[in-house]
Amino acid sequence: MKLSQLEQYTEVEKLIFHSLDPALYTVSALISGEDDAKEQMITDESGARLQGHNVINLQKQLRKVKANKHVIRQISAYDEMIGGPIKSNNEMEVPIGDNKLY
Repeated sequence: MKLSQLEQYTEVEKLIFHSLDPALYTVSALISGEDDAKEQMITDESGARLQGHNVINLQKQLRKVKANKHVIRQISAYDEMIGGPIKSNNEMEVPIGDNKLY
C-alpha cells in the first residue's frame, strides 16, 4: 500500500517497524475495520518499500498517519544460529511511542 493511501484512513490500528538488520527498518500497517485485517507493507509513491536506517526518520515520514500504536518487531535468528529447529513464531514486538523528535 502506498503511503498516500495509508494517510487517507481515519484509523490505523498499528504501525509496525520491522527490524531487519541492526540499522535497517521497513514498515507495515494493520488497518482497523478491514474485513480481512492483515498487515500491509507500506511503499513510497514509486512502489518501493518504505525503509530507512532510523526509526525517527520513518516516523517523520508517517506523521500524517493516525495510528493507535507504533511497535518495533524483530524476528530472532538465534535458533538458526545454534543449529536448532526454526520456530514458526519466533518474534518479539516492543511498543514504542511517537515522541515527535523530528
